[in-house]
Order: sequence, then structure tokens, then C-alpha cells
Amino acid sequence: MGSRKKEMAKRIKEAKKTVYAARLRNVPTSPRKMRYVVDLIRGMEVGKALATLKFCSKAASNDLEKVVRSAIANWEQKNDRKAENGELYISRIFVDEGATLKRMRPAPQGRGYRIRKRSNHVTVFVDAKTKEED
Repeated sequence: MGSRKKEMAKRIKEAKKTVYAARLRNVPTSPRKMRYVVDLIRGMEVGKALATLKFCSKAASNDLEKVVRSAIANWEQKNDRKAENGELYISRIFVDEGATLKRMRPAPQGRGYRIRKRSNHVTVFVDAKTKEED
């Protein structure tokens, strides 16, 4: 590996030390349904977001709660301490489309209707609120 690549790899590695994220891949719900729930918690403080997800009636909220808890645990593990109440917030969260399974459903007169079983990938970034002192 050349020196330029080594330097870039070192910079990327240092940058990843301050990024606290969690991913949940191949969730068997459509991305559109998951985005409805994601939009509810975008930018929230994590305690409030977990409470919102717990009482949300959408099925996607269970999967989303799992990935938010994982992101909190990643932050705690990288910082070697427990997160205090009101300290963490969801800085970025997005849903990408995953693989689509194509299936056929029998239809009248020998035809077949195509069914698309969609999946998605959820990525959550959490960050600590900075206390700015004047």
C-alpha cells in the first residue's frame, strides 16, 4: 500500500472513532412504511425517542427501537461510560432500500401477478449534546 493510501486510511480510522452509529439491515418491511416511523423520531433526544417508539402502533417501531438501543450502546462502549439522561440525541437517521424478493401470485385465466416483497436498511447516528460555555 502506498503512503498516500496509508495516510488516508489513518484519517478515516481517526474520524470513525468519533462517529457513533448502528445499522439494521434487511428488515422485511417496505422502506416507505419504515420512513413514516423514522420521521417521528428524527432529531429527538434518545430517551424521548425510545418512549415514542414504545407507544407507537406501527410494527416498524419495534425494529427501530432495537437499532436505537444499539446505537446508544455503541456510544457508551466507545466512551467507556453510561449515557446520562438528556445527553444523547439522534443526529442523523435514514432508511435505504434493501433487496426485493420477487414472487408470483396466481391470477385469473392462467396469468400470474408479480408481488414485490421489499426490505430496507436503517442507519442511526447518535451524538452527545455539547455544552457551550461563554
